[in-house]
Amino acid sequence: MNEHYSKSLGLHLNYSIITDMIESGASVLDLGCGDGTLMKMLKEKNIHASGIDISEDNIVKCLEKGLSVIQGDIDEGLHGYPDKSYDYVVLNQTLQSTEKPDYVIKEMLRVGKKIVVSFPNFAYWRVRFYLMFHGKMPKSNILPFEWYDTPNIHLLTLKDFYDFAKRHDFRIEQKLTMTRAKIRKSLFHKVFDNFFTEEVMFLCTKN
Repeated sequence: MNEHYSKSLGLHLNYSIITDMIESGASVLDLGCGDGTLMKMLKEKNIHASGIDISEDNIVKCLEKGLSVIQGDIDEGLHGYPDKSYDYVVLNQTLQSTEKPDYVIKEMLRVGKKIVVSFPNFAYWRVRFYLMFHGKMPKSNILPFEWYDTPNIHLLTLKDFYDFAKRHDFRIEQKLTMTRAKIRKSLFHKVFDNFFTEEVMFLCTKN
């Protein structure tokens, strides 16, 4: 399976999970919405979705799909969005590339009644072994960049996110672990999940 194809499968899995997770009629704000693929899937389920993206090209692609989108930098916050104005705020595979991830999550929890966050797990065993045996920054299907051109500036692990949630007083309601673009059965303690999970998705709410 080539790298591009595997990454595409992973993104499609994420989109499907998020679409299934959110009930029809809900309102969703998709941060870093890209070309609008997820928003289009949500719209087809009668979910009221809008998005924010920093890329002008992505804004054009969203508008061509007839989607509601604005251009903006989520690191600057969600000013203009009232508290709890959306049922869900989604940050899919973008947390690790934000400059101020703590502030971004704080703003998500303010604007959304629930938030969905997914990211690659830097503690995945293949990543650990690559670093151990090659002595270089790891590359994988979901972390395909070189150290000097990567957009991922705040890599983290499952354990980091659990600690972050506890420290910032929000609750993890659901966790889905994925490896090789497939959902894993999470049968072990979270320490072992941290070792065997390539990517994770959390559904969270403010305490």
